[in-house]
Amino acid sequence: MPRPLGELEDAVMTRVWQWNRPVTVREVLEDLQRERSIAYTTVMTVMDNLHQKGWVRREAEGRAYRYTAVSTRAAYSAALMNEAWSTSDNPAAALVAFFGMMSAEQREALRDAVRIVQHDDETQADPEGESGEPGPEPGR
Repeated sequence: MPRPLGELEDAVMTRVWQWNRPVTVREVLEDLQRERSIAYTTVMTVMDNLHQKGWVRREAEGRAYRYTAVSTRAAYSAALMNEAWSTSDNPAAALVAFFGMMSAEQREALRDAVRIVQHDDETQADPEGESGEPGPEPGR
């Protein structure tokens, strides 16, 4: 399970995820400097730490490195949610409380996600529709 990213790690990874391409320390530094005063060596250290932790891979380019995200922001968020949920002594109650905190838009996104997962499950169970059996009723 990934540990939550620190504030500066998250700021760096946000850029790596958003740009969705190999990035240099210099590019991240210049973007971060729009918001805060920060040294090149600080960004370089954070990116090296992210590499050591397995969040980014890097390839040498001359005397510098280009860094690429190993997974997506969505996968990171999902892993954090899964960890929080799985450590609960009452997972059902934790889910109810979590759903209660959601906005209407978030609950609709949740319903969409459940429909996608259910469709994937049905497709895997009967990949070519050979059973001839009707699928489950919507919402069941």
